[in-house]
Amino acid sequence: MSSDTHVHRRYGRRTAMAAGLVLAVGLGASTQATAQAAAPAKTSAKASTALRSVNGFNGEVVTQVADFYGAYIDAKDDPNGPDAALAGALRAHYLAPAFAARLKTWEKKNKADGVLRAQNVPVDWTVSDSATGLEAVVTLAFGGGE
Repeated sequence: MSSDTHVHRRYGRRTAMAAGLVLAVGLGASTQATAQAAAPAKTSAKASTALRSVNGFNGEVVTQVADFYGAYIDAKDDPNGPDAALAGALRAHYLAPAFAARLKTWEKKNKADGVLRAQNVPVDWTVSDSATGLEAVVTLAFGGGE
């Protein structure tokens, strides 16, 4: 990512209920069990030298949504510039075609990325499961300029 893109980032947090995304991902009923994922501790690299670990489980809704968002944000925020081909491939793999079409319509209307609901890339994201395991809550944090 070029260094000037950080200047255009605004402060704020956006939270989206990803129920539509979970349904759009095309997950079957077998993956609708309550998901349990450990959230990594948020610590500064300077404050702690302890190693972090991130857990996931194949088939869990929250893990699949987190995998998608992590890879998608990485593709959009690549140090060498956004990787549009990878972002498109991730959308094709994870999103149901009808949902992807709705996102494209939204993007044309709003001139922003439909997955991120923004023109820029978040600096931090969290994916949490709901009590029912049928939804995932995606929280995107957008930072300010350096």
